[in-house]
Amino acid sequence: MKTIIKVALLQMNSCLNNQALNLKKAEEYCRKAKTLGADIVLFPEMWNIGYTPWRQDIVHQDYLPEFKIHYAQDIKIWQSQAVTACGDYIQHFRDLAKELDLAMAVTYLEKHQNGPRNSVSLIDRFGVVKFTYGKIHTCDFSTEAVCTPGDDFYVCELDTLKGKVNVGTMICFDREFPESARILMLKGAEIILVPNACEMEENRLCQLKSRAFENMVGVALANYAAPDQNGHSCAFDGIAFNEAGHSRNMQLVMADEKEGIFIAEFDLKTLRDWRKNEVWGNAYRKPKYYALLGQLETYGPFIRKNAKK
Repeated sequence: MKTIIKVALLQMNSCLNNQALNLKKAEEYCRKAKTLGADIVLFPEMWNIGYTPWRQDIVHQDYLPEFKIHYAQDIKIWQSQAVTACGDYIQHFRDLAKELDLAMAVTYLEKHQNGPRNSVSLIDRFGVVKFTYGKIHTCDFSTEAVCTPGDDFYVCELDTLKGKVNVGTMICFDREFPESARILMLKGAEIILVPNACEMEENRLCQLKSRAFENMVGVALANYAAPDQNGHSCAFDGIAFNEAGHSRNMQLVMADEKEGIFIAEFDLKTLRDWRKNEVWGNAYRKPKYYALLGQLETYGPFIRKNAKK
């Protein structure tokens, strides 16, 4: 008997940093996703403020301390838009999740004592926050230089109407580091949810597909529609070969650039059988040879003075 978990990718245009309108729009999309049979809905990255930067002209600048001082007022205004993980914004979606019997991965700029975090809260269908993840690989070369990185990756057992599934999250730039998905797999993730806010072009799409393949996990990504970004929300099921041993297309869905709700259907039983029998994931790893991965020093040509460690 198949167990199909449906993840709704909410590919939306934001109302910029109008939080009230963004909240209203997201609720409308969540209600529509429920009518489409979704078990989990996934927001694009930092939805409460539409991933608006604190200055449009500072993306990919070199963040020296004096640069931050020069634009201190812009940064302060931007940071003031952060909301708490226990505040009205998250409570609204907790109530909605319970009403709709629907799990949600809700994204926002989170107020934090050391500076805001780029966060996602995973809410179950009972309205309980299972975890709040702060983006670890903050884009320190852009507006996120003033954000506080998260402190760990999280996986939880999520109780859906179709049964229980182990879910983890990573955010946008996190997926460009194979260690992110690897840690989530090692912690038991079966499906990884990825809120996103950048162009999903050929290389990033291949990269995400690789994360699914090498870890034998399902991955689902929700991006902003054009013109905010370029859409292409997508999902891969992590099952690389069919029963005859022939390569198969792992792609479950690939959106265009327009707004919409795109449903990714994960066959959980088939995925679990695949993970029990195949050679990737943690089956034949040799961690004793990987000590260099924990090295804290950075050497040329990869030295960046704005990088947080």
